[in-house]
Amino acid sequence: MSRLLDVMERLRKDCPWDREQTTESLRTNTLEEVYELSDAILSGRPEEVKKELGDVLLHIVFYSTIGEEQGTFDLCDVANALCDKLIYRHPHVYGEAVAASAGAVVERWEELKQQEKGGNKTVLSGVPASLPTLIKAYRIQDKARGVGFDWEQPEDVWTKVDEELRELREAITSGSAEDSEAELGDFLFSVINVARKYGINPDNALERTNAKFIRRFGYVEAKAKEAGRSLRDMTLAEMDALWDEAKRLESQP
Repeated sequence: MSRLLDVMERLRKDCPWDREQTTESLRTNTLEEVYELSDAILSGRPEEVKKELGDVLLHIVFYSTIGEEQGTFDLCDVANALCDKLIYRHPHVYGEAVAASAGAVVERWEELKQQEKGGNKTVLSGVPASLPTLIKAYRIQDKARGVGFDWEQPEDVWTKVDEELRELREAITSGSAEDSEAELGDFLFSVINVARKYGINPDNALERTNAKFIRRFGYVEAKAKEAGRSLRDMTLAEMDALWDEAKRLESQP
C-alpha cells in the first residue's frame, strides 16, 4: 500500500492525465471498473478478479489522494472510518450483544445504521438512487425484510406472482400502455421477490442467461455464415434447429 501511494503521488505530479483528474471526472470510470470486477467474478477466473480488484483499488487511492491534496481526508482516514463503522455495527463480535444467525446480524445492522450520526433516517433511504433497477428492487426488498416486512414462508410469494401476472395480462388485453407498464413493473418486482426468498441473486441469474443467449445466438449466426446464408433469409424453424444444436453441444461434457 505504501508503494501504491508513492506511485499515485508521482502520477499526480508527473502525468498530465492523472494530474487533471477530479472526483467528478473519475466517477464514470469508477462505475465502469466496478462492472468489470463484476464480470470477472462471474467468469470464475481468479487472475481476472485480482486484476479488476486492483483497478477498483486504484480509484479508492485516487479519490483519497485528491482528498489529501484538498486537506479533507486521506487513505488512513478512509480506512479508520471504515474500521470504526465495522466495529460499531458488529456489537455481537466487539461487544456484549448476541446474534445467533446471519439474519439477526442484518436486522441489527439496519437498526444501527439508523442510530448513527449522519446515518440513514429511514429504512429505505440507504438504497442509492442510481443503482440499476433490478439490483435496486432486490435491495429495497431486502431492507424491508430486515425490519420484518416480508412473507413468513417462501411459498407465500407465489400467490403474489400469480396475482401480478393476471393483472399484467388484463392490462395488456385492455390496450392501456400506461397500465401495462405499471403492471409489468409489479410483476417483475414480485419475481425478484421470489429470487430473494429462495436465496437466488436475480442480477447474477439474469446475467448468466444473457451470456447463455449471446453464446447460443452466436453459434446460430456462425453456422449461418458457414452455410453462406444471412439470418434474415432463414426461417424461424431453421434458426430454432441451430439453437437446439447449440444447446445439445453445451450439455455435452
